[in-house]
Amino acid sequence: MIRPCGPEDIDRLMALWLPSTIAAHPFVAEKYWRESAALVRENYLPRAQSWACWHDDEIVGFISVLDEQFIGALFVERAFHGRGVAQALMTHVQQRYRRLSLEVYQQNLRACAFYHRHGFQVTQRLFNDETQAYTLIMNWPAVENSTRYA
Repeated sequence: MIRPCGPEDIDRLMALWLPSTIAAHPFVAEKYWRESAALVRENYLPRAQSWACWHDDEIVGFISVLDEQFIGALFVERAFHGRGVAQALMTHVQQRYRRLSLEVYQQNLRACAFYHRHGFQVTQRLFNDETQAYTLIMNWPAVENSTRYA
């Protein structure tokens, strides 16, 4: 079941976000994510519209949209990978917004492939000085002259 998240869910979202983001980005120093946790908890999640997928009273995945168009987070509990949770969450937001964009690490091949399957196309490639890794800006619906970097 997918439902909107509120301030009361932030602790649960963070409990999923931190281990999931560390696991999804082994090419980025874990210290970077731990130091970013306060910013995510205090700034990004409160500003975002988030939805969670629930199973037996536990959040097993969530997606957050900032500024009515930017997907700032999409994470799924490892035990629920491959069970359609991310697909359901993505479909949920694609039905609510006319346009979406996101930034994903180029080395996160699983995520890049997932976003391509959902109609996102790369429009820009950037270098993140803090993490020393390339990111891709992806947009949906796809725009003309997009490039495939992943």
